[in-house]
Amino acid sequence: MSTKQEQPFLEAKGLTKHFNVSHKLFSKPVWIHAVDDVSFAVQRGETLGIVGESGSGKSTLARLLLNLIEPNAGSVRFKGVDLFSMTKSKESTFRREMQMVFQDPYASLNPRIKIGEAIAEPIRANRVMDGKSRIEARVAELLEMVGLSADVAHSYPHEFSGGQRQRIGIARALGVSPEFLVCDEVVSALDVSIQSQILNLFAELKEKLGLTYIFISHDFSVIRHVSDHILVMYLGEAVEIAPVDELFQNPAHPYTRALISAIPEPDLDVASEKIILEGDIPSAEAPPRGCRFSTRCYMAREECGIRHAEMASIGENHLVRCSFALG
Repeated sequence: MSTKQEQPFLEAKGLTKHFNVSHKLFSKPVWIHAVDDVSFAVQRGETLGIVGESGSGKSTLARLLLNLIEPNAGSVRFKGVDLFSMTKSKESTFRREMQMVFQDPYASLNPRIKIGEAIAEPIRANRVMDGKSRIEARVAELLEMVGLSADVAHSYPHEFSGGQRQRIGIARALGVSPEFLVCDEVVSALDVSIQSQILNLFAELKEKLGLTYIFISHDFSVIRHVSDHILVMYLGEAVEIAPVDELFQNPAHPYTRALISAIPEPDLDVASEKIILEGDIPSAEAPPRGCRFSTRCYMAREECGIRHAEMASIGENHLVRCSFALG
């Protein structure tokens, strides 16, 4: 048996993105540290969950992974190809293989265009197939695949509930037969009962189509349900990465422990007492000099405000950025 490690399906190394938010022409630049030195790998068929509070850099990271914005530093390799150095012709091919499902699909649907046409639009634009009858058949197949009747192709977006619109958004993303989906807060605006249905749909599609996911959410219970591995982000940095079972059984970073403790009645091997984080998240314009979590950490020592820990291994596939956890 070969011991050669499989090449990651998607690999990010040192991804960094800072935004200049100064508005005056001759003023000193003001930089938002949206994403700082984030690295991880995803194997084909896996789901990586990315979790963190608002402002942690999750959505900016998603846009970097899809090459929608350019990084200040770092690389993303998709099936071994560097996304940021590929030719335009190759880029158009890879665009079809990488799609995004948004939190609010209604915002990306033209209210004046029928659902069938909205789903057909990217199929035509990417020249996946031609011929009116073939495209209509494909639209019907996609609608049924996400649990909707083919007849809804003749309806308008406002005629659907939030859960139905999310199914339409998924159908539209699948129209170009992607291999990789980035799902950004896709159930956060839905009722709990509808959330469960949509998450089950993603699981079914993953199995049926062999999809690979990155699933972004601020809700740790959602991330736990869908993920194989979890990346925890805080103020632009990755602070912990581990397989889902390992992370919930042995959370090492104080921030991870706090997030897990906030899950209602978690069935976990960590203390059930809730950990209440004090203070506000620091500004991304001027993150703390040492550990970025040190200003809110209930375990912080004096050195934490000075020393900026690097990601380090504490077990198989388990990385953490915390001097306390590393001893």
